[in-house]
Amino acid sequence: MKKLLFLAVLTLSLQAAYSQVEVSWDASGTKILKGFIEKKDLVSDTAFTWYAPNAKGYTPEAGALAAFKNHHAGIHILIFGGTWCSDTQGLLPKFFALTEAAGFPENQVTLIGVDRAKKAQYNLTEAFQVYNVPTFIVLKNGKEIGRVVEYGKYGMFDKELGEIIAQSAK
Repeated sequence: MKKLLFLAVLTLSLQAAYSQVEVSWDASGTKILKGFIEKKDLVSDTAFTWYAPNAKGYTPEAGALAAFKNHHAGIHILIFGGTWCSDTQGLLPKFFALTEAAGFPENQVTLIGVDRAKKAQYNLTEAFQVYNVPTFIVLKNGKEIGRVVEYGKYGMFDKELGEIIAQSAK
């Protein structure tokens, strides 16, 4: 019950704070977004030249595509990623290509940017025990049912996400 209450409060806090993003630049000139990020922020910002090439040519794993398409009721994906992180840069565009191909509702995805210390606003990385990015946390009706850290167990993050979602429908 405490966990459900925490997630309800967190959801309200996320909605209230959604537009708050801290922007900084590191010594190498990399733009870092810390806070609640929307897909359009990455797609439209010329600082993120990595987005389009990393989405191009990606074909979602068939089982993942089916799971995202057919079992999205009650599912929310919480993503922690770093705009500075090469793994995030490689996987995030593919994730959004997968959700777009599946017709997965954008309002069921929350992306939280972290700094190089892997810290987010409001101590969210600590609250969700996130140590590596990207981390994709799958929630069903507000409760965590699984997560994929970086490329996952098989090196196929999409397949593993699809399996978590499909399993939740059983």
